[in-house]
Amino acid sequence: MNLISWNVNGLRACLGKGFLDFFQQADADLFCLQETKLQEGQVDLPLPGYHQYWSYAEKKGYSGTAVFAKVPALSVQLGLGDAALDNEGRIITLEYPNFYLVNCYTPNAQEGLKRLDHRMAWDDAYRAHLARLDQVKPVIACADFNVAHQEIDLKNPGPNRGNAGFSDEEREKFTALLAAGFTDTFRYRNPDVTGAYSWWSYRFNARKNNAGWRIDYFLVSDRLRGQIADTPIYRDIFGSDHCPIGLSIEV
Repeated sequence: MNLISWNVNGLRACLGKGFLDFFQQADADLFCLQETKLQEGQVDLPLPGYHQYWSYAEKKGYSGTAVFAKVPALSVQLGLGDAALDNEGRIITLEYPNFYLVNCYTPNAQEGLKRLDHRMAWDDAYRAHLARLDQVKPVIACADFNVAHQEIDLKNPGPNRGNAGFSDEEREKFTALLAAGFTDTFRYRNPDVTGAYSWWSYRFNARKNNAGWRIDYFLVSDRLRGQIADTPIYRDIFGSDHCPIGLSIEV
């Protein structure tokens, strides 16, 4: 089974920058989007052979997630079941016979960590959500997690220490998430690979110079780790400040 995850930073803009070309090329079984920045009815996206699942933020032009699936889900859950966290369209959970798929766009702690408390509450609720699912059947989770976990996961760890996306608090929550029974698929397959990033600032020629961050991940329940076949990062695909990432796995 092949999966793709991509923070498109506005789907309507990305559609004008080759989104459908990559979508067709990828031919994924499950294609997950974050930061769609859409309201219902704002885009007509004919994708023959795919079932479409959308979650929208109440605020227009903000956040939002989607999953395009070749096989219809057994059940669909939008949100985490917490009114304080569920108004930004950040998470879609699909149930399949042998696994759950969870597609997520994690809140950004923002400059000066001004939204850190909200981010910490989200991380705790998200970890609990995945742990509950994992008690029923294995989980495949993809997200823009908005955190570089280790120093190897960003170009310039020193100057960024304590900033949003590389604060001790965010990194510790991600460590706790993995400790709850989940595997970072790319790092499991590539423990020592450097320069592997999924997001680059639009400033300072960051992408040209590969001064990036790996903040987009596929996680799987630990008991699936032996079934991971490949974990590509499609760094040559443009259309967003993030590039798509992939997972091939037997489930």
